Amino acid sequence: MQNKGLIKFFAILFALVSIYQLSFTFVANNVKGEAKAFAGDNPDKELKYLDSIGKEKVFSLGFTDFTYNEVKNKQLNKGLDLEGGINVILQISVKDVLKGLANNSKNPVFNKSLADATANLEGNKTYLNKFFEAFEANSKGTVKLASPDIFANRSLQGDGGIDFQMSDAQAQKVIKRKVDESIESAYKVLRERIDKFGVTQPNIQKLGETGRILVELPGAKDVDRIKKLLGGKAQLEFWETFKIEEVGNFLVAANEALKKTEVKKTETKTVTKDSLNALLTDNSKDSLDAKKGNNPLFDKMIVQGGGPVLGYFATKDTAAINGYFKRPEIRILLGADQHNAKFVWSKPTTIKDAKAKEVEAVELYALKGNRDNVPAMSGGVVTDAKDTFDQMGKPAVSMQMNSQGAKVWEELTGRAFSQKGYIAIVLDNIVYSAPGVTSGPIAGGRSEITGSFDVAETKDLANVLNAGKLPASADIIQSTVVGPSLGQAAIDAGTISSVLGFLLVCVWMVFYYGKAGWYANLALLLNLLFLFGIMASFGFVLTLPGIAGIVLTLGTAVDANIIIYERAKEELREGKSLSEAVTASYGWHGAMRSIIDANVTHVLTGAILFIFGTGPIKGFALTLLIGIVTSLFTSIFIARIFIDRNIAGKADLTFSTNITKNWFTNFHFDFIKVKKFTYIFSSIVTIVSLTSIFFINGLDEGVDFVGGRTFQVKFEKPVDASVVSDELSAAFGTPVEAKILGDDDQLKITTKYKIKEDGVAIDEEVNQKLYAALQKYYPNTSYDKFINSFDGKKVGVLQASKVGASISEDIKTNSYWAVLGAMAVIFLYLMVSFRKWQYSLGAIAAVAHDVIFVLGIYSLCYKFMPFHMEMDQHFIAAILTVIGYSMNDTVIVFDRVREFIIGNRKGSFEDIVNASINTTLSRTLNTSLMMIIVLLTMFIFGGESIRGFIFAMLIGIIVGTYSSLFIATPVLVDTISSDEKHTIEDKHNKA
Repeated sequence: MQNKGLIKFFAILFALVSIYQLSFTFVANNVKGEAKAFAGDNPDKELKYLDSIGKEKVFSLGFTDFTYNEVKNKQLNKGLDLEGGINVILQISVKDVLKGLANNSKNPVFNKSLADATANLEGNKTYLNKFFEAFEANSKGTVKLASPDIFANRSLQGDGGIDFQMSDAQAQKVIKRKVDESIESAYKVLRERIDKFGVTQPNIQKLGETGRILVELPGAKDVDRIKKLLGGKAQLEFWETFKIEEVGNFLVAANEALKKTEVKKTETKTVTKDSLNALLTDNSKDSLDAKKGNNPLFDKMIVQGGGPVLGYFATKDTAAINGYFKRPEIRILLGADQHNAKFVWSKPTTIKDAKAKEVEAVELYALKGNRDNVPAMSGGVVTDAKDTFDQMGKPAVSMQMNSQGAKVWEELTGRAFSQKGYIAIVLDNIVYSAPGVTSGPIAGGRSEITGSFDVAETKDLANVLNAGKLPASADIIQSTVVGPSLGQAAIDAGTISSVLGFLLVCVWMVFYYGKAGWYANLALLLNLLFLFGIMASFGFVLTLPGIAGIVLTLGTAVDANIIIYERAKEELREGKSLSEAVTASYGWHGAMRSIIDANVTHVLTGAILFIFGTGPIKGFALTLLIGIVTSLFTSIFIARIFIDRNIAGKADLTFSTNITKNWFTNFHFDFIKVKKFTYIFSSIVTIVSLTSIFFINGLDEGVDFVGGRTFQVKFEKPVDASVVSDELSAAFGTPVEAKILGDDDQLKITTKYKIKEDGVAIDEEVNQKLYAALQKYYPNTSYDKFINSFDGKKVGVLQASKVGASISEDIKTNSYWAVLGAMAVIFLYLMVSFRKWQYSLGAIAAVAHDVIFVLGIYSLCYKFMPFHMEMDQHFIAAILTVIGYSMNDTVIVFDRVREFIIGNRKGSFEDIVNASINTTLSRTLNTSLMMIIVLLTMFIFGGESIRGFIFAMLIGIIVGTYSSLFIATPVLVDTISSDEKHTIEDKHNKA
């Protein structure tokens, strides 16, 4: 081997760099261990301990020192499924951005196009492109995007803007740029909010041109608080309010009008006094009886309000009351000066009802709206916000306004003072406080937001106000919440499966190849060091599927060694010396061509998986790709160094042991002869699979493909899944699926309740409903402890995920393209490499067979298997992995067919193909056996969350080995023309 010294130099250098990079991870873990021991089971105490030593030196290399914060930032990043935390994908509303750019245009074509784009949005189509298509269809050339009443408005005119002479194509370029600028602005606002929140190693990135932003917050535990922080638009507004006496008559009239539709005639009783006070006070038993069940609006009121507060209502009734106030026959009852009134709610607060019982309620306000529905003053005038405490010592937020805002604020407070009115401070359509003004106009532009806050809420509120408002609403369309205890369980399971898989591979290599197996194992150890070192150096994230990718690398890292060793054994059997056999096996016409072809197909599928995958699936693809590169380097170069040292010394390598030296030698099975039987068998399997998929069972599509929410819930004792499913279905008013996940005291709960509606309030509503429905199983657990994550959590929601309807369509579309794209790319590569389409067809036929077989197994078995067999992103990753390894096996056989055709092997074309299969059978079965051993280890010890994923790969590897032997090569034989076969046979037999 040439340049051996250079290879040794780089190997030593890579090893030292890897050890250096990984040392930070070991130090960080040791410090965390000390913090955990110091804090006991108190996570807050642990966090404070780590914060206190952030700037202390904890790692010294002699020539330089590192603080804990520096060590922490250099450690190997762990994904949420290992670290615990929250992952969300936010969709910036391009619809809102367009409405803002068009100054909320009333143009009917514009608004219909917005509605059509929303209704007809397809997977992998951007909202902006759908809007342009809809506008073109609706306008039919009669209205231009650059119309003055749409985008050629005052705010978009000027340099780089839109003028009314522009064509639609020109205007589209400007609009697209403006939308991109808005998304970039949203990205910066979210980045600032997250940076101030204080999460360790947050990750925030834009996802292409989709208007989506990925946010990962490792270690974050307060689910509802995080979602409010991310999803809040921070639209601060100041509104004048109506007082209760000003809208009292309207409320009475509305209540009377609602009786006609909301109260059954047989139940209606006469109310003697139609005054608000009579309806809202309990003067006598008779008055109570009179109003009970007869007053649709007032029956929902818990306590009468006062001043700007119209009344206190239960949160669950707000949707119904909003519906009442939107009815045309109700709004017409508003007075002449109230037609533009805007009814809004406060944030929840705790009050005492008529029976002095504490209940949670929200306040109802009527804001003085106007024709354009704009507030008296917007929050854009706020230049600074700080969390503080009010005069009563309660948490509050103080604000400072700019000079223009100070002037308007002085006018606004002066008017409120003279009219004895109130000013509502509204953030994201929620009233936080509505103070009166008792001491005259407020000059200087300083104000304060008070209310029922805790310290964390005021910090978050000041944070979002300082970061600025989002240019459009940011809806959480996908989220995953993983508790730290579940992450630790995943680490334990991954570690056990990794170590055991590694040991089994090492034992087999020594058993089968003797001393050469030891060299392969040493190369494998270096491969793992390089792999982890690269991940730590470049800041890549290690996930649970990533661990699966690493463990899978253990099975494939030795594949190149197996190919080389098997080739060396053939060369030795032909009478070559050990040195000649090694040189030949490492040559291009020995094993290298097969290794490159096999690994290129593998890299192609891994790259497609990385491009189309998201989250943990990207982690799996990344580790797989890195593993391929590092394993090739160590297998081809590092193992060769050890082998060459042996040749230079004892030269006693045989690449086998006494037990295995004659295995698979002189094996002459006629694979082509049995093709009729294998065709029949595979055809039956294909027909049964397709029938089950399309006509009988279908596939168990997970929330990744259909949208929905899933919760992994741990109970205090075993429960009946069907009973829990019925209880939750009744609570949600829609079917809820509950399945046992692992043990009988753990369920996977899936619901599609309001999945098409986005917003933090909807997510919180689902959480509240889940807790309320399951509360009887948790008599001593509060809502916060049930929903939120914390160290040592043993019961409640351990993991939660949400996939919105829009992103699920994209995931499904991406998955289809990923599978089809992988097959197409491999078809083209093999056609270029082998220069005959028949090789590509044989390989694709085998792959298609494997995919259908795995899909059929999942369709036939998902209803009764003890583990989950869902169609989701993990399953697609498994399918793509199967495609890669099926290609790997097939290419090895095809390379030998090509070699024998170029050579002088005698016999018919079928004999040449049979010999190709038989002479590579040792490598095929050896590699497949390695894969099966590793996958079985992961299936047994790798944890419940990836069991279905591993099962798909396990079945796929078995089927892929079968198809490469009994499908791919027979298809190749059957598609090669008779003339070409005769030409090959004549050439070989004459020779």
